[in-house]
Formats: sequence, structure tokens, C-alpha cells
Amino acid sequence: MSALAVDLIFNFLNSRNVYEFDLLALIVGPIYTYSTGSKQHLYVNHPELVKEMNHCISSELGKPSYITKRLAPMLGNGILRSNGHIWSQQRKIVAPEFFMDKVKGMVGLMVESAESLTSKWEAYTESEGGKMVEIKAEKDLRSVSADVISKACFGSSYLKGKEIFSKLRTLQKAITKQSFLFGSHAFRLLSTGHQKKIEHLEKEIETLILETVKERESDCEENKDLLQLILEGAVNNDVDKESSKRFIVDNCKNIYFAGHESTAVAASWCLMLLALHPQWQARIRAEMAQVCDDNGGLDSDSLHKLKTVTMVIQEVLRLYPPAAFVSREALQDTQIGHIVVPKGVCLWTLIPTLHRDPNIWGPDVNEFKPERFVNGISGACKLPQVYIPFGLGPRLCLGRNFALVQLKIVIALIVSKLDA
Repeated sequence: MSALAVDLIFNFLNSRNVYEFDLLALIVGPIYTYSTGSKQHLYVNHPELVKEMNHCISSELGKPSYITKRLAPMLGNGILRSNGHIWSQQRKIVAPEFFMDKVKGMVGLMVESAESLTSKWEAYTESEGGKMVEIKAEKDLRSVSADVISKACFGSSYLKGKEIFSKLRTLQKAITKQSFLFGSHAFRLLSTGHQKKIEHLEKEIETLILETVKERESDCEENKDLLQLILEGAVNNDVDKESSKRFIVDNCKNIYFAGHESTAVAASWCLMLLALHPQWQARIRAEMAQVCDDNGGLDSDSLHKLKTVTMVIQEVLRLYPPAAFVSREALQDTQIGHIVVPKGVCLWTLIPTLHRDPNIWGPDVNEFKPERFVNGISGACKLPQVYIPFGLGPRLCLGRNFALVQLKIVIALIVSKLDA
């Protein structure tokens, strides 16, 4: 789970503002204030203050309410959008299901989905007589990501999960038709017909999820899927029946965005950069030949041996982080370093600027050099706290382990079986 997914949506809607922020930072420095209408904002890209934000408690900084309000049909009041006590309660229930020991149990279904993709692409090249063919990977990578989430979340109801996520994708497109972060867009209203379409999709998705929940309430399978585990977590934490239903509906939506969008985007960038640097493809293939079992497969025990794949992914996430912004709102008067941030002020941190600062990463900051991560993040730069592809602070991406394991599997299998 991840607040990063919301930031990812913001990035899609407002990509031009990344450059505006960057230009302003060059002119006035890494800390400045500005306003949009009556809303006050603080831009914070000073490394030491970013480090301070990492130490803020959950009651101090949350998601900006004026933004997340428009995302309510897509995210409900789930963990990506909620603040305060509700967010803390949801995190307590959801976070344990994404600890590494649980993620290792999902490796098999991740491998299954990735191998299905590589088989599809291999069949396509064979149908063309083994010649070089062009594959538009983005759509297929999104499908793999959705496939993994569907299997992990819905298990035996996998097909219903696919239907739910298809409708969620349609809902996402409907909601993100208009930019709403800055300027006059913030006050633009949707047409009645468009709003009705959104409401209809919202009800359809809720009905499908609740049908699946009802099936789960009488399910006694030993290998429980993510939906069952979260449902049990809600019951064990004394969430009443009505609130439990709302909790499940909202967080199923949230899991989709947290585990689907950002992973698919990162995988696309990985393949693009590997296509431009074939020497790294060769290194991954050599590593896979050493790591894989006799059948050429991957398992949870072999993943930590994929050092080259890990370095490539870390470098891709540095150069092209899935989200451009980390956005927070001060839920109370908050001290960040030497700055007192009044309640209601929104803070913005621009991730690409931190990830491409030559004073932190060196003069080769804009080059694709995975070897900079050979000794981990602490060895790659002067200030490890500015490497924040999964966000920062107490709302750091809960699905970080899930995303990294899935990326490792997808990239390792595609590169080892296909030439880019």
C-alpha cells in the first residue's frame, strides 16, 4: 500500500508543473512559499529538511485534503487518502500483509504471471519467423501487474478480481480527465453526465467487491488470499460490520493503485533503459544463469542473489521515480528543522530534483550507471535520505517490498528470455 500511488496520479495530471517547480527552485532556492487562491504551499527540497520530514509523526503530516477530495470515488477513505486515526487504524491492519515474509509467499504467482507474459512475447516472435519484432510493452506490463494483484488479492475469485480492476481502470480514466491541482482547474466542475458515469462505476465496483467479500466470509481455505487476510484483520481489530465492509471496498481500490500503476511504470522504464544499454542485459542474463534452479526458474530463496537486477532497478527508480511529487498537508502546527509550518499549509517535495542533484550524486548524475548502487544506497550518494522513490516519512510506501520483488521477477525473466 502506498501514498505514492496518489502522488503518481498527481504526476500524470500535472506533469508540466514539475518543470515549473524545478525552474523556480533554480531561481529562488530549495525552499519557498507560494499560494493558489486561498491555499498556502511550502516547497521543500533541502536535503536536511527532507530528512526532518522523514521523522515527522503521522499526526503531523497527512495527504492534502483539497486534492484527495476529488479522488474519493476512486480511493474511498482507504489508506492512500485517509488521515489521522482512520489512517493509523488501516495501516495497523494492512501493513503486516506486505511484510517481506508475506511477500515471499506471493513469489510463485508473480513468476507465473511474468512467465505468461514472456511466453506470449516468444510466441509472437515465433509467429514472425523468429525475426526482430516490435512489441508495445506498456499495455502488457500493466496487464501483468493487474494479474499479480488479482491473484494475490482475490485468489480463487481471480476472474472477478480482473473484472473489478478493469472497471477501476475505467473509473481512473474518467476521474483523471481534468487536471485539478493548480489554478482554475481546482474549481472546475464535472458535467452531470460525466459525474453520473463516475457514480455508476463506483456502485458497480462496490457491488462486485462486496459479493467477493460475502464469499470469503464462509471460506475456510488454508492458503488465504490477501482479501481474506485483510478481512480477518478488520474483524480482529474490532471494526464493526458496516465499517468493515467500507474498509474492504476502499482498500481493495487502494491496493489496485498502489500495486499496479507504479510497478507497471517502473517496469516500462527498466526495459527502455536496458534496451539502450545492452551490456546490462548481458550481465543480467549471466546472473540469471548462475542463480536460477535446474529448471531455469526463480523462487523466493534466489531473489536476494539478483544483485545486478537490483542495481538496475534502483538506478531506474532514481532517474525516473514513478511519482514526481511527495505531497503533504500540516494537520497541526509542525516544526520541520528551523521552519514552523502552520496547520493547513501544504508541503511539496520534488523527487526528481533530489535524485538528480550533482552535489549529492556526482557529476554523472544524469547518466544510467547502475554500478553506483553496488554498495547499496548509502554507497551511491552523499545523503541517502534524499533517495525517496517510495516516498518518505511515516507514510512511506507499505507495498515497497511487494513492488521490488515483482519488478525483480518481471525484469529478470523478460531479459533472460528475450533480446531487447
